[in-house]
Amino acid sequence: MLSTQNLAALPKELDLQRVCKALAVLDAIISPEEEYRYHTYDAKWGEGEEVFELNDGEGDQLLVLFAPEGAVINGYADGLDPADKAPLTQRLPQPFHEFVFGEPVNSIGTTFCLWTIDNEPWQLGPGAAEEDGSDELLHLLDGHPRTYIDWAQEYFEEERLPKDGLPPTTVAQLYYGETLTRPMVLALVKHIADWEALRRDLDEINYPYDFD
Repeated sequence: MLSTQNLAALPKELDLQRVCKALAVLDAIISPEEEYRYHTYDAKWGEGEEVFELNDGEGDQLLVLFAPEGAVINGYADGLDPADKAPLTQRLPQPFHEFVFGEPVNSIGTTFCLWTIDNEPWQLGPGAAEEDGSDELLHLLDGHPRTYIDWAQEYFEEERLPKDGLPPTTVAQLYYGETLTRPMVLALVKHIADWEALRRDLDEINYPYDFD
């Protein structure tokens, strides 16, 4: 199972970025109401910086910063004893300090932190704990479309999804970053009430689409 104890199962930085964008696109299509989305992506977080957020609305939260130097993941699992952030972030590269020690990460909290520079293997600080909630917060980032499909069938209301479930081929196309088309959208949901709103969401994610 993907966790800080099994980082080999976590996609490398550039692959993870594609997965994160796919998750945000899928949520944007299936859930027009942004407040009910589990995954969001801001491609204009800062100069050269993009941020993915996973938020279950019940206290668990994960933020991923994609920056020119690499990427850093901050996870907070609600219900665990407060962690000492210092050992978790020991050896954290300087380019990630502002993100990890600033807002909103500082207010959210940290139960695990990992990072990568130049698409190298993911790294942990020496204070990483075995029970840090990472198995719950990281599992949707494993890069396998079926993981999202199984989760979405449980999370979203049945009437939002196709009768036969989400089509694996279409979900996989998004995981590979293929241009989103109207037929692909309508393979994922029965109806889109506001195509312009979806365009705005896709622009925020910076995901390619062609609805003409």
